Amino acid sequence: MHATRIVSAAALVLLLFVQSVSAVSLSPSGIGQVLVYPYYTVNKGQDTLISVVNASGISKAVQVRFLEGYNGRTTLAFALFLSPHDVWTASISQVADDGGAMLKTSDASCTAPVIPASGIALRGADYDGSGAVPADGGPTSITRTREGFIEFLVGGDIAPGSPTDIAITHLQTGNPGEGAPPGCDTLNLGAVVADEVAPTGGIFGSGSIVNVGQGTFFPYNADAIAGFTSGAISFDTDGEYPLGVALHLANSSEATRGVATAYVSDQAGRPLALDYPFGVDAVSAVFMSDAIYNEYIIAATLGANTDWVVTFPTKSYYVDSLHGAVPFPPFEAPFAAPGAAPSRVAGNVYDREEGGYAFGGPCEGLCPPPLPVPGLDYQVNVISIVESVAPAVVSGVFGSNLTGLSLTPYGDDGQIAIDLTDAGEANAVLPGGVDAQGNAVSLHGLPVTGFMAYNVINANAQPGMLANYSGVFHHRSTVACDGNVDGCTPINTGATP
Repeated sequence: MHATRIVSAAALVLLLFVQSVSAVSLSPSGIGQVLVYPYYTVNKGQDTLISVVNASGISKAVQVRFLEGYNGRTTLAFALFLSPHDVWTASISQVADDGGAMLKTSDASCTAPVIPASGIALRGADYDGSGAVPADGGPTSITRTREGFIEFLVGGDIAPGSPTDIAITHLQTGNPGEGAPPGCDTLNLGAVVADEVAPTGGIFGSGSIVNVGQGTFFPYNADAIAGFTSGAISFDTDGEYPLGVALHLANSSEATRGVATAYVSDQAGRPLALDYPFGVDAVSAVFMSDAIYNEYIIAATLGANTDWVVTFPTKSYYVDSLHGAVPFPPFEAPFAAPGAAPSRVAGNVYDREEGGYAFGGPCEGLCPPPLPVPGLDYQVNVISIVESVAPAVVSGVFGSNLTGLSLTPYGDDGQIAIDLTDAGEANAVLPGGVDAQGNAVSLHGLPVTGFMAYNVINANAQPGMLANYSGVFHHRSTVACDGNVDGCTPINTGATP
């Protein structure tokens, strides 16, 4: 039995339910209860700047988790308290050239535990075997904390006028940029829970990967999940397994055939409501894509490089042995030494005039040993588009080490389509969805998010000046489903027509 799935069901006991309608969905407005930041890095002399905004007039209690990119194990967890219309900002920087990452903030908003002015280092205890859980077979160096992704999860709204609300609300001085909460040092998480009510969402955020010395700037918006939970959730701030507040706790009061309902689109783009027996499956469902598409630019004359960030925000629940007899679909391989859980992919690289080549795909006969099927090995993958026969060890734009897959361009610029349905096989499928009429629906592909980033170096700028130009574009995607419902591929039941 899937250990996390047991926790998912049992964790509902911890929820303070209210009678409200909710279902998990990917918010098109960018505002929701949960934010997923697909990538942070401190490699290549870069810092990652993050911000989260409370767009509502109600205070929020937010669980924050930093997760490393190989296998999504927690490297830092804390509670953040946002008063009405509050904005919290922080930066992630390297500790040393051969060290890990550190979070720093000068923001006055309350956190538990308090983040010191000197910052707090991300830790390796949850993956290197020095903590309460065994090592996972991946790299054990602290440098593993240097890149990954981030979750912000609203555990609950704070009742207006409650002691917690008063303690965390900034006192206004009349001067812009001033004003600190009066009671950060008095917060007690047990008392906070007593002041929580069901969350109503209302947060949005962004990340920016910056190299001040080189003048590069890669900004992106966080993905927002709406309707994540019907009731307030207790806190976890130690970051140890078993998981505390995390994506497996998704639940919906309207679910009648499971724990959580997911709102997804069918192949025609029409809405489809599916109930799932486990919360994490509902979260995976809203990220499911059978293919992703984006562009590239790589030209020596322009000094151009392109990286694709491809993040599977729920992958660890299906491949990490802490969660049971992995792997579970839609993923096909467990995370294991030397530190990978490959997901086979295929696709096409095109230039601007439709010329190109295909990669991956099922083998016809014997697969040549020097040509393994391309795969995305990690929870966070950085695909380097490089003019080289040998795979990139470090990516060109972000200096990432999470480069299990590199692609050779076809010409200086063009587009790439990546098929996530297990290189044309039938393994990459998320089962378990049931519609309101009891019809089973499966979604094809993998739960994915991310973006393309390019950098162009203008060597012909004015004498003594070097100009860098950067761009970031979210991946486009398609969906595929099967089931005996409108908008999905019908399932052959074997009955005579």
